[in-house]
Amino acid sequence: MYIGIDLGGTNIAAGLVDENGKILYSESAPTLKERHYTEIIADMAKLAKKVADGGGVRLSDIKAVGIGSPGTIDNAEGRVVYSNNIVMHNVPMAEIFQKYIDLPVNIENDANAAAYGEYYACGEKCPSFVFMTLGTGVGGGIIIDGKIYRGFNGAGAEIGHASIVHNGKLCTCGKRGCLEAYASVSALISQTKEKMKKCPDSLMNKYAEENGGVSGKTAFDCADSGDNAAVEVRDKYIMYVAEGVSNLINIFQPELFVIGGGISRRGDVLLDPIRKYAAANDFNKYMPKTKIRAAKLFGDAGIVGAAMAAAN
Repeated sequence: MYIGIDLGGTNIAAGLVDENGKILYSESAPTLKERHYTEIIADMAKLAKKVADGGGVRLSDIKAVGIGSPGTIDNAEGRVVYSNNIVMHNVPMAEIFQKYIDLPVNIENDANAAAYGEYYACGEKCPSFVFMTLGTGVGGGIIIDGKIYRGFNGAGAEIGHASIVHNGKLCTCGKRGCLEAYASVSALISQTKEKMKKCPDSLMNKYAEENGGVSGKTAFDCADSGDNAAVEVRDKYIMYVAEGVSNLINIFQPELFVIGGGISRRGDVLLDPIRKYAAANDFNKYMPKTKIRAAKLFGDAGIVGAAMAAAN
């Protein structure tokens, strides 16, 4: 048995996970991220004890605890080097956690943990695997020969900050033209709003009024209803995502590429154009091709991935 903890800006989620990556019991609690990190870590430990109790096991039955945390992580030292979302700088998270629960603790970047969770769910037997999640930003992770790729310094696989447009839109990271600035759901919302201003007769305007504002669903849902302006937004957005996917495939040639985030629930509406674009722009013309699929675990990926990274 293992415990996986996914530390997010809104909630802390924890689960009791078996050796096959199956969640047996889970709980969550609000992060209240404005607090000092020591209070947050204390709550993570309380939640770990709670899921062990809820799953009917003793802490002595747990082999290790895995934590997926935002920020740049020193995995070897169990340290959060820097996190902006939840303010931490050189925080010995594993050491502090072990003051409450004396078990082996492994710390991973939260996106890497989610990637490892999806790897277990979708591609455990793949020697190479890339995961991209589309949300407020663009995150993800890379698995090579069954191991999380972290780079030499723990800051590897920041796939959302690879440029796809030279000197393009300003990204939250301070650079211009990042994939995140074009392919995140935040970017999709901005693209939708821009089109709505230009096309006041678009169904998207009425849809937004009826649904409490513009969201990542607006353009996709209105495109499903045949609105031409929405189709233009949706199709252009998908091409931005496809450009990022194609670049990563050309670099890593993974056996499996998985796309996550709520928007991946659109299935083939999202995936088929990406598959077509990636095939047309794949440098590899003669060898087997990368398979592109939607995520399976969604919100549970961080729990499973953190636990399995601690197991391995």
